[in-house]
Amino acid sequence: MSERVAVAKTYKLYLGGAFPRSESGRSYPVSDPRGTFLANAAQASRKDARDAVSFARKAFPGWSGATAYNRGQVLFRVAEVLEGRREQFVSEVASAEGVPAKKAQGLVDASIDRVVWYAGWTDKIAAVLGGANPVAGPYFSFSVPEPTGVVGVLAPQQSSLLGLVSAVAPVIASGNTAVVVASQDRPLPAVTLSEVLATSDVPGGVVNVLTGLTGEIAPWLASHGDVNALDLTGAPESSRADLERSAAGTVKRVLRHRDEDFTQTPDLVRLRTFVETKTVWHPVGV
Repeated sequence: MSERVAVAKTYKLYLGGAFPRSESGRSYPVSDPRGTFLANAAQASRKDARDAVSFARKAFPGWSGATAYNRGQVLFRVAEVLEGRREQFVSEVASAEGVPAKKAQGLVDASIDRVVWYAGWTDKIAAVLGGANPVAGPYFSFSVPEPTGVVGVLAPQQSSLLGLVSAVAPVIASGNTAVVVASQDRPLPAVTLSEVLATSDVPGGVVNVLTGLTGEIAPWLASHGDVNALDLTGAPESSRADLERSAAGTVKRVLRHRDEDFTQTPDLVRLRTFVETKTVWHPVGV
């Protein structure tokens, strides 16, 4: 009996709940830190970015209109499926980041725990970031946090899974939808994560994952009029100022680069950044 040839995995984009190839037909080689070839990843184009924004916008009303409890359930389901594919993620993170399996296990476990952490925040955001305001007059005044809209996320370049999860989870936990540009050199865990999202009750279009050259895709997200906010964590240092100026042209909220240690328990900065506080006044007794 001849030796069996393994089926090579095809790494694609994740747009609107489906897995298309790039419309340009391009791909690029992905290697580990030692230069060993791992796979060919889809190289997203400007049109792929526009399509991703369109899918995210269509998904926004349903996702933002879901109850906080429901969003928490969906995020917890993501953690469950991540746990079930733990060994696959350990292998991919170890290869992508060039770390020993034991360290990769810790990074994957921290990623799963991070999703659970944000799942627990979905029904607490309104209470912590909003509230009743004391006013000198016969009125009730309430401040309520609402999701910003479509958020472009330039994922961390070095932390292929934990950093990615730490950037995406707060965006969707607070009711936004996301267009994610995965780590340019370490995109494979992001593609596998998109497979988890596709089977975890996350509605299509809530998270869209692009792989390719960050410097090529980022300017189109920064200038796109239907993108409401931008996370510059994974932006190239040389282009960060230009991206901020471009984002200002459409009055986007921008999360500037932060020197984060993703292994530490996160603060509320990312949750605060991607919500807008709306204040409502109502006469007393009416």
